[in-house]
Amino acid sequence: MNSPMIQLLVLAGIAIFLILRLKNVLGTREGFEKPRVAEPVASERRGAPELEVIEGGPDLDIADHVEPESDAGEALTVMKRIEPSFGVGDFLGGARGAYEMIVMGYENGDLAEIQPFLSEEIYESFVDGVSAREDQGLTIEANFIGVREMELVDATLDPDTREAELTIRFVAELNSAVRDKGGDIIEGSLTDVKKQKDTWVFARIMGSDDPNWLLVSTDG
Repeated sequence: MNSPMIQLLVLAGIAIFLILRLKNVLGTREGFEKPRVAEPVASERRGAPELEVIEGGPDLDIADHVEPESDAGEALTVMKRIEPSFGVGDFLGGARGAYEMIVMGYENGDLAEIQPFLSEEIYESFVDGVSAREDQGLTIEANFIGVREMELVDATLDPDTREAELTIRFVAELNSAVRDKGGDIIEGSLTDVKKQKDTWVFARIMGSDDPNWLLVSTDG
């Protein structure tokens, strides 16, 4: 065997040896594999630097609804101090649901379900109203569409009794029709949308075990 052929075989052997070594070190790829990307640092994963919490800043739960330095704002501040679990936003969310429930309870003449949320005076006035309708043989058919606007108008707190009162203005839409004994509509409509405006006052003793706010006034 001549010298060039021997050199060629030696080089081929070396090349095969190097290929096998590289395969053992790097491994093999099968199919499509996405290249590995280094994990971002914590601040990059969050997408923004951490914000420093400034102690003593305004309570946004209050500031979102009334001026913190107003009488209403100061009353809410004391309420939250007496009862740390109290939240203005949470209360308004509950008031929205209570408004629909109470309105429909009165319209349908079903007062048993809403009685726990009414003061004695309001409950008695509702009973009188429902009884007057029944005595005339009238019934109301209503469909509640939704609360379109809601605003916290005022907040007060009696420092001696700890009784809080929150005044809420509601603007809602509903269909309502009054039927006589024969079932004929004598007032209202089931197709026309009626806008209803109410200003209600809810009251509760802050720090008490009873979590329910009572409706104590329904001035329109």
